[in-house]
Amino acid sequence: MFGKNAQMERIARVVSLILLDIVCCIAAMAFAVWFLHMAVEGGYSPLFYATPIPNGELEPYFTHVQAAVFVAVYIASFGVFRLYSSIWSVSGLNEGIMAIAGVGVGTVVNLLLNFVLMYIPVMRDWGFDNTGRTGIILSGIFIGIFVFITRFGYRVVRRIISDARSGADSPRKATLIVGAGYFGAYVHSQLQNGVSAPDCVTAGFIDDNPAKRGMRIDGVKVLGSVEDIPNIVKQKHIREIIIAIPSLTQKRRAEIVTVCRGTGCHVRLVTPLSELNDKPTMQDLNEVNITDMLFRPEVDLDVRSVESFIEHKCILITGGGGSIGSEICRQAAVFYPSRMIIFDIYENNAYELYCELKQRRPWLDVVIRIGSVRDKARLDAVMDEFHPDIVLHTAAHKHVPLMEDSPAEAVKNNVAGTLNVLSSADSHGVKRFVMLSTDKAVNPTNVMGATKRITEMIVQQYAKTSVMRCMTVRFGNVLGSHGSVIPLFERQIKNGGPVTVTDKEITRYFMTIPEAAQLVLQAGALGESGAIYVLDMGEPVKIYELAEKVIRFHGYEPNVDMPIEITGLRPGEKMFEELLTEDELNDMEKTAHGRIFKAHPLQVDPDEFSERLSELCELAEMNSNAVVDCIAEIVPNFTHKTTEEMRMA
Repeated sequence: MFGKNAQMERIARVVSLILLDIVCCIAAMAFAVWFLHMAVEGGYSPLFYATPIPNGELEPYFTHVQAAVFVAVYIASFGVFRLYSSIWSVSGLNEGIMAIAGVGVGTVVNLLLNFVLMYIPVMRDWGFDNTGRTGIILSGIFIGIFVFITRFGYRVVRRIISDARSGADSPRKATLIVGAGYFGAYVHSQLQNGVSAPDCVTAGFIDDNPAKRGMRIDGVKVLGSVEDIPNIVKQKHIREIIIAIPSLTQKRRAEIVTVCRGTGCHVRLVTPLSELNDKPTMQDLNEVNITDMLFRPEVDLDVRSVESFIEHKCILITGGGGSIGSEICRQAAVFYPSRMIIFDIYENNAYELYCELKQRRPWLDVVIRIGSVRDKARLDAVMDEFHPDIVLHTAAHKHVPLMEDSPAEAVKNNVAGTLNVLSSADSHGVKRFVMLSTDKAVNPTNVMGATKRITEMIVQQYAKTSVMRCMTVRFGNVLGSHGSVIPLFERQIKNGGPVTVTDKEITRYFMTIPEAAQLVLQAGALGESGAIYVLDMGEPVKIYELAEKVIRFHGYEPNVDMPIEITGLRPGEKMFEELLTEDELNDMEKTAHGRIFKAHPLQVDPDEFSERLSELCELAEMNSNAVVDCIAEIVPNFTHKTTEEMRMA
């Protein structure tokens, strides 16, 4: 039913345009005759040759037959050049060129027909003779003018109306576009056409290039540079800002976002060029978040080494639907793996990621397998099915307070789960195994960190005996990941506060989700078995200062509009984190990648370690209270305080 209605609507639209063009052709002929009549009466010589025009009639310039042929030729030419299949409300340069071509070809064909047919007696009697050339040429000029008026006039009128309504009281939001380049012009065209954002209208462009200052794009002026944005927002009553420069560095992006957010406008930002597979579209505009305002020196991938690591390989990612696992999938997909297996216990996240990957990279062979790393049989079945070349192990329990209350679960998932994945990968011919760890594994004070330290030791032991290359990647807090501090702050602000910080002096190392994913891929490419790779994460950040930034980002003043409450350290929480133990620090060395460091394996008695590990897993299965004591025996530098001890302190 809807298909028939759409087809009838399209036919009606085409017929209407054809009838409009017929009227335009007749009007063009009439204007041409009038022009020639005035020229002859005024004593001017027409373009070629003209005879007097009796009574201002069309004949002898255009007989009825000649006029019919004239109109038919133009209609046919317009059809060939797709003037009846274009959507003129969103037309651009290409449609304009096609309109010119349609008029030009129609005029030339009419001239040729007139020249050929005048040698046929009956046609000459119908008006096809040497006297009609001037009328045909003039008619072609007029029909070109009329075609442009009928096709593009609507847009001009709409532009005038939009400009008149784009003031402070306009129902459409006056929008400032930062970036007067290709994507900025594209965003403007989409806003102007009202297709992607019908509630927005472009009020101006911003660009730091002095040569563009004062220039216009489709009639809209480049008003100034980034530093002029606050003043322009006030003058033009701007309500929305779109940052349309995909090639911005992370530092410059943070600077521009900070300026734009300071105006109180709604701000959107295009996805960085490094994360795009093709030219950006309106779907690649995202809401600005706090991480866009936090600058850190960017991590540059050694693209060639990562490409050789990933290309044409079958990759399995455990915990692939998680915040870090999913970003690893997105970034690995760029390097054309032969197949990508997302292994996760949570089907919703995995399915959403699957849909995203198939939409953005249709060529990618991506599959989902639901399962838990605790289930060795399930892991073996998936390994049997796909025989992956690379396993990236991101699945883990990572919430510090929750694992303090459920230490046995931390062991089952983090320790036994890692053992299962390693064992299955080793027995199925996997070539490289990369595991994610955390800075909380260094001199751990909580169960989660201690279990991750044990998994690092497990990977190092496997590296000594297996042909599979096994390595660990260790990094700090990941901005925006599930359970990280910024989403917590934002929820607290949304609920009216207060924003809670455990201690005013507490510090943490931070990195973005894309950085974490890049580090994992880069470490896998470096590929020294048994190594622990650590990113140079710069200076640690005070959580209290971070809370202040998040509060200001949401338009409040810390401790004025939004209170910050100090709650005290939680069980297992440290004032500051470390990226390397003292022994690792003494033995640390730089890798070929300047900002990634490598810690060598520590000496561990393999027999004793294996025995303790078996005991720990058995205690966890029994949910024994002795789990924490057993962890302490395996990790000598584990200094643990219980919840009760923390309260007493």
